[in-house]
Amino acid sequence: MLLATVMKLGELLQWQWQGYARYHQVRSNLLLHIFLVPLFLVGNIAFVGGVVRLSWWLALVGVVATFVSIALQGRGHKAEPIPPEPFTGVGNALSRIFLEQWVTFPRFVLSVGWLRALRSAP
Repeated sequence: MLLATVMKLGELLQWQWQGYARYHQVRSNLLLHIFLVPLFLVGNIAFVGGVVRLSWWLALVGVVATFVSIALQGRGHKAEPIPPEPFTGVGNALSRIFLEQWVTFPRFVLSVGWLRALRSAP
């Protein structure tokens, strides 16, 4: 399914959740995500904290952590048998990435989907 350019938030979250296990099957990618999603979240928090406190070094650390997390997760997805749907634009990329990191992946872990996928990974 090619992702539409514009989706409402609820539709995007539902679409992301429905396909999540399909795009996360490989052990190495699952293990990368369990470490790199928290790095992304901490990076986001550090960036916002740095901006609020006018600590430009903290904001920079946050940006670097966020981008390192995204880049390494992207590499992890290259090992997957089913590649993720391509982004349709900048807004689509940002919304999908942020929702995956802040909502969908934590939901995947808390629902035990991550553990099930890890156990069944080849």
